[in-house]
Amino acid sequence: MLGKTSRAFVLGILACLSTLSGHAQADSVKPNYAVTDTLHLPGATRWDILTFDPKEHRLFITRGESVDVLDVAARKVIGTIPDTHGVHAVALAPEFGKGFISDGAANTVTVFDLTTLKPLGTIPTGTKPDVVTYDAATGRIFVANGGTNDMTVIDAKNGTVAGTIKLDGKPEFAVIDDAGRLYVNLEDKSQMDVVDLKSLKVVTHYDLAPACDGPTGLAIDIHNQRLFATCGNKAMVVVAAKTGKILATMPIGDHSDGAAFDPDTKFAFSSNGDGTLTIVDASAPDHYTVAQTLKSLPTARTMALDPSTHTIYLAAAETDGFDPATPEHPHPRPHIKPDTFMILTVSASR
Repeated sequence: MLGKTSRAFVLGILACLSTLSGHAQADSVKPNYAVTDTLHLPGATRWDILTFDPKEHRLFITRGESVDVLDVAARKVIGTIPDTHGVHAVALAPEFGKGFISDGAANTVTVFDLTTLKPLGTIPTGTKPDVVTYDAATGRIFVANGGTNDMTVIDAKNGTVAGTIKLDGKPEFAVIDDAGRLYVNLEDKSQMDVVDLKSLKVVTHYDLAPACDGPTGLAIDIHNQRLFATCGNKAMVVVAAKTGKILATMPIGDHSDGAAFDPDTKFAFSSNGDGTLTIVDASAPDHYTVAQTLKSLPTARTMALDPSTHTIYLAAAETDGFDPATPEHPHPRPHIKPDTFMILTVSASR
């Protein structure tokens, strides 16, 4: 039999274990994401990539021929950058007080002042410039050109073209790590090119097929060197950045065109045009599970992440049937109702 002292000691140990177990259970409770706000904005119902400014808490919204700048706290547009013909994306270079917009129909990049939002000029690119990525380590802007299968490299400080990177196919999204490499999805090749940022050349490529058909969205976990690519066959693949090995494949919604990774919460996201947001738990080492499938709105296929509040912003609009099918587009997109554009706010609560 245990004496009083021994019993007290054992009870104390059990109490500590119980407390630790309780903490572990509490820590394992995952956030529950929900659409917490819907903001309707007048104007064009054309859009593409969203970009969040974490310093000023602004959302840059591409609107076809212009870019709206939304103060997310005040829930109002505080400025518009005009004449961005066929705009696709925005990249921010805060060190130089500049932003860069891809004008897909003009084959240029528009440079603007981050404070005044006034245009500063344009820079020629390849044809059909799409996603734009900024690398703070080199102070360069990388513009993916879908028509010429290459990337225009721009010196962000002086606005000059520093080179061209020839790619193996049509680029979609691109991300940069902290080791001097850029990764870009090639939608038409089901492939990912790896670019050395010093030589400005493709040094290797990763074959993603058959797990990933038509990669679009791309995000990176820099700490663990993991890439999250969303694919046209309703899959998200997790790729080891150093080797190209596919570590996991998760089901996502259809028509994904955006991906994000939150380094604090360890969640990866896929925004899907079928009206869902797929949330993947990446907290355990190389163990990935779909934690939640959130209902959003059809057409909400692009997004931006606020890393400080862990908020997701989605762009969407109301639909009314489908556009007619054509030989060039046998699977047409939904017909968008005029003047129904909106920004959805997705927040997490425990």
